[in-house]
Amino acid sequence: MKISQSRPQASVPRRAQETVILFSASGVHFAITAPAVEEIREAAGLKSFVSYAFQDRFAKVKHTLDRQGKTTFVVDACSHFRIPEKQAARVMVLRHAPAALAVESIDGMKEIYAIHRLPAAFTGEERNWYRGLTLIEGRLVPVVRPEAFLSKAEAALLAAAAPEQKTAKFAVAAR
Repeated sequence: MKISQSRPQASVPRRAQETVILFSASGVHFAITAPAVEEIREAAGLKSFVSYAFQDRFAKVKHTLDRQGKTTFVVDACSHFRIPEKQAARVMVLRHAPAALAVESIDGMKEIYAIHRLPAAFTGEERNWYRGLTLIEGRLVPVVRPEAFLSKAEAALLAAAAPEQKTAKFAVAAR
């Protein structure tokens, strides 16, 4: 009978699952998959937006952004996540969602290796906000769903109810 000695396994480098953009709103850190973001820009140049028809339902939409001949609705991240509001300095234009996201800061890009399911403590609409949780530099960070900020149907409602901007072209369709 031959007994083989097992050799210590060399550590195998883990492959990144995806690249995310880290951002913060009111000091709270979040991650969004990098391919979901088309552009990151300064918050300057946003136009105020108020929809009187849906004021309570869409209070998170406070601005619009004119870009390439289209108007995009800008969702305030603090309002969306119901955290204390802070001045937004950056805007992330989302690629396949009819919205942009106003955030406090962009904290860089990171490779993540796993997205863990949300614990049962997450109930209600926040289960739709997040894809899951990931660990970045020892910190647990929620990974957001880009489509949760504003659906195409919600953008169409806002475009139809826009007071003076009814004739403007709104970026409702996927790009």
